[in-house]
Amino acid sequence: MYRQKQQRSKTQTLSLTVAAVAVLVPLAAACGSEQADGGSGSVGAGESVTGVRWSIDSVTVDGTTHQAPASARVRIDDRGEAAGSTGCNTFSARADVDGERVRLSDAVFTEKGCADTPAGFEKSLGRALDAELTARTRGERLTLTTAGGDTVELSRQEDAPLHGTKWTVTTPGREGGTHLTFDRDAKTVAGRLPCNHVNAEATVRDGHITLGTPSTTRMMCEGSLMDAEKRILRFFGDRIEYRIDHEILTLTSKDGDTVRAVAEQ
Repeated sequence: MYRQKQQRSKTQTLSLTVAAVAVLVPLAAACGSEQADGGSGSVGAGESVTGVRWSIDSVTVDGTTHQAPASARVRIDDRGEAAGSTGCNTFSARADVDGERVRLSDAVFTEKGCADTPAGFEKSLGRALDAELTARTRGERLTLTTAGGDTVELSRQEDAPLHGTKWTVTTPGREGGTHLTFDRDAKTVAGRLPCNHVNAEATVRDGHITLGTPSTTRMMCEGSLMDAEKRILRFFGDRIEYRIDHEILTLTSKDGDTVRAVAEQ
């Protein structure tokens, strides 16, 4: 059922983490939508859970509740593809729902150990999800329940705010550690491009950002970094559209070019 990346660890801690993540991925399926036979894309009470970034709040096994790390999450897109994180490992899978029952296919997950992610949480989460699950939504909350009564609690997560968030650019310029931060009070944007630092005026209104002429440092870098930097600089000195989908920021120019960034955890 599971397809692992070819990576192995000799440490006991990592082995426990891998075992937990291997059975974690059904969480993504629990939030998925029935695409093959024209299902509604919903579970439990019939509320859609696709296109929602769910925060994993806690897992309860044998009456003991384990709180999840703040960054543990999962999201299902409208095609029934799942992606998420335990706060340590990331995972992706194909998610389908048959009524209230959960199915999973083509699961892929990372295999690493993290000192700041309690092993007890991942092991308990893995045990709870290594079973047939019943998924029920109640307003902003989602509960996954095993036949034995173990539960995983999740809650709907709000979009990251444009202002004050450190947005790490993924396209283009990932290799340069590019990031931008918008300041509401100063009406500015500042950050690092693939090569240089930048700042400019930034006025936000009605789903658009008017970016002023950029002020940058004058470093020269190797060709691919400079090319990515020039692509981003084209967005300055113009009015661009912006959209936030949970933790993803998309900037779109009048010509249809895009810059995408993720909210730093």
